[in-house]
Amino acid sequence: MCGIAGIVDLTGSAVDVAVLTRMTRAVSHRGPDGEGVSADGPVGLGHRRLSIIDLSEAAAQPLHNEDGTLALVYNGEIYNFRELRRELQEKGHRFRSLTDSEVLVHGYEEWGEACITRLNGMFAFALWDGSARRLWLGRDRYGVKPLYYWHRDSQFLFASEIKALLQHPAVRVSVNPEALLEYFTFQNQFGDATLFANVRMLPPG
Repeated sequence: MCGIAGIVDLTGSAVDVAVLTRMTRAVSHRGPDGEGVSADGPVGLGHRRLSIIDLSEAAAQPLHNEDGTLALVYNGEIYNFRELRRELQEKGHRFRSLTDSEVLVHGYEEWGEACITRLNGMFAFALWDGSARRLWLGRDRYGVKPLYYWHRDSQFLFASEIKALLQHPAVRVSVNPEALLEYFTFQNQFGDATLFANVRMLPPG
C-alpha cells in the first residue's frame, strides 16, 4: 500500500509545493518508507512509498522516464509486470529499476492509454505527460485501490484518501446531503459520490 496526491492549477500558475507536501504527508501511514514530490509548473505529484518489490532508491516516486517528460505516482501491484517488462525491453525500452510501476511508464510510451488494458493487478495512479501537458488518472477494473478527486474553479486535486484533499486551503468541508441519505438508507455508497460535498471517487476501470 502506498499513498498518492496531486494538484493541478488550471490557471497555469506554479503549484505550491508546501501545500503538496502537506497533502502527501496526510497519507504517510500508507507509505512509511519514503516520500517524494515533484512539480512541473501547474502540476504537482506527491507519493508516500511502501517498499515491497524493489527496495532501492531507483524505484522511488515520482518515477520518470529517460528524458523526464513523464512522471508517475502509483499505488498498487501489477501481477504480470515481468512479462510486460520483457516485452517492452524487446521493443527497446530501458529500465532503471526492478519495480512493477516502471512498466506503466514505458507501457504508456509504447501503447499510450491502451497500456492499461494490458495490466493485470490492483492499482490507482496519476501519470503526467509533460510533452502533451496532460494528466491521466486511472484505477483497476474492480476499484480495489482508492482514488478521490476534488475540482472547483481553477483547482483540481486528487489523492488516495480524502484527508489529503482537506489539506489544500481551497477545500471547504461540508456534507453531501444526498450521499448521506443514501448511506443511511442502504448503509453503503453507490456511484462516485462521497459524504463530502464536491469530493468524488474516480470510477473503477
